[in-house]
Amino acid sequence: MSSSLRATAQVLLGAFLVLAGTAHLTFARTDFRARVPPWVPLDVDLVVLASGVVEIVCGAALLLAWRQPHRAIVGGAVALLFVAVFPGNIAQLTEHRDAFGLTSDTSRAVRLLFQPVPVVWALWCTDAVGWWRRRHEHRA
Repeated sequence: MSSSLRATAQVLLGAFLVLAGTAHLTFARTDFRARVPPWVPLDVDLVVLASGVVEIVCGAALLLAWRQPHRAIVGGAVALLFVAVFPGNIAQLTEHRDAFGLTSDTSRAVRLLFQPVPVVWALWCTDAVGWWRRRHEHRA
């Protein structure tokens, strides 16, 4: 049951990332622009487009990587992606920026509380932590 649940979770996360990346490049571009903090020293549109491409690549990798160690590496990379966007989510709260229906500090703060969920999801569904542990146990 666990392996089929992990596989389903991996497919769902991969599909979500492909959709989110596509949204960066198309229909939700304005909302994503609003989430880029003004202190990022790059063109806002470039950040949105580049992050969209990264999300599409990560999503596609999740949909294609089923053997270890590739699966675990992809899971780790996706978890790092979710960690990398965290400062932007904090900035959205502290700078009171509206986007994606988050129009109050309360809604933005609640979203921050759930930020660890996609990180854990990426690591769990790809068994990244388990693979890493098994790899290092064999070296000891």
